[in-house]
Amino acid sequence: MSSTESPDARAVPVVPPGRPSRVSAGEEVRTVTLPGTALAVRSRRPLAADLPPALFVHGLGGSSQNWSALLERLAADVDGEALDLPGFGDSPPPDDGDYSLTGFARVVIRHLDAAGRGPVHLVGNSLGGAVVTRVAAVRPDLVRTLTLISPALPELRPQRTAVPTGLLAVPGVVSLFARMTKDWTPERRTREVLALCYGDPGRVTSEGFAEAVAEYERRLELPYFWDVMARSARGIVDAYTLGGQHSLWRQAEKVLAPTLLVYGKRDQLVSYRMAARAGKTFRDSRLLTLLESGHVAMMEDPDAVARAFRDLLADTAATAERSATPRG
Repeated sequence: MSSTESPDARAVPVVPPGRPSRVSAGEEVRTVTLPGTALAVRSRRPLAADLPPALFVHGLGGSSQNWSALLERLAADVDGEALDLPGFGDSPPPDDGDYSLTGFARVVIRHLDAAGRGPVHLVGNSLGGAVVTRVAAVRPDLVRTLTLISPALPELRPQRTAVPTGLLAVPGVVSLFARMTKDWTPERRTREVLALCYGDPGRVTSEGFAEAVAEYERRLELPYFWDVMARSARGIVDAYTLGGQHSLWRQAEKVLAPTLLVYGKRDQLVSYRMAARAGKTFRDSRLLTLLESGHVAMMEDPDAVARAFRDLLADTAATAERSATPRG
């Protein structure tokens, strides 16, 4: 990528500089080293022994912090981990500079294989939803259930409010946007993000807003921040153009795991109308619709998402028990 495509397309350090991201009470973040990359993995101590494992994957511009509220609520149900995809959160960029959906899916698979935690309850939001869909399609042995929160699956006619995010993939746009917004304060940047991602930004507490501002300031210190955003957005757009067996919708048809689909009626990035297609495509699916939520339901209404997730786990366990019971 040329320097005209990103204001910070320079050589990057091996580890992120400056301060690490916030760690909530009861959480810990560790570094996992894999071939070609290192991952920051956030976890919360489970409230019981021998709980089933779960893995949570964030969306474009997000991090493992996006799952803190849900991890807390599910501590009695799963042994949960949330990772920072390469280049996001506290994870440095990958050695090969691969920010494609396939590249991210490969990293998730490598992590699960190396940790030996599979099969897991796999959860993804937005970009992460597309990533885990691909994982579930190509490695069904690693997935117990699949939960998709506003998954970034291809839309023929995206909402107008989602177009600016897609434009990040166009060479030069990120550099232009960075120049146009260079005088924006972290507070303004944060308000813009919340207005786009939340159904009702007013639900964010003053403490939560202050934490979001601090996180935005931290990310802007990273010399590769804009470059990662541009390349990851390009990875999504590239995945949308693939046909045949590599099509995300074709791969969704192959998913065997029981699937929970979560859509917010106020989502400005992934249209709620896609819920109907997703429900028909994933062979064993159920739908949770949240009328007041936008793009990040696990942050906006973690209680509702947690309840639906527990129902999925309970029904899946009951089905497995019936299948294991001898007949006759």
